[in-house]
Amino acid sequence: MWVADMDFQTAPEIQEAIRERAAHGVFGYSIVPEEWYQAYMGWWEHRHGFSMEKEWLVFCTRVVPAISSMVRKLTTPGENVLVQTPVYNIFFNSIVNNGRNIMESPLRYDENAYQMDFEDLERKLSNPQTTLMILCNPHNPVGRIWNRD
Repeated sequence: MWVADMDFQTAPEIQEAIRERAAHGVFGYSIVPEEWYQAYMGWWEHRHGFSMEKEWLVFCTRVVPAISSMVRKLTTPGENVLVQTPVYNIFFNSIVNNGRNIMESPLRYDENAYQMDFEDLERKLSNPQTTLMILCNPHNPVGRIWNRD
């Protein structure tokens, strides 16, 4: 804000408000407007014909805590969580740090593009101890956007 430099000190009330906000420690999105819910629900309805209730949605400020929370809530310790490798390394931390086992289904690299290995995927998902799959889309780091097929 160098263009707006003032020749006088900022009001004490403003300084205090900034200190209070900084003490909170969370600098991501912390206010969820009604429009967010409507946009999200509208997208699912329009794209997939799936109607959802606002109460079903939980806002999370970051992807990694959301993944860790899903692993904790949707599985129990000792179960397998399937990921398609190579994948963003934080997925592994979110699984292992919550006492779950990593089940890898490596992607195949065919003709300059990564493909899912559906036979391997089906075999590993048929294991009763594999109770969750994290689908990364777009897939990081391979850059593949998965389509319906």
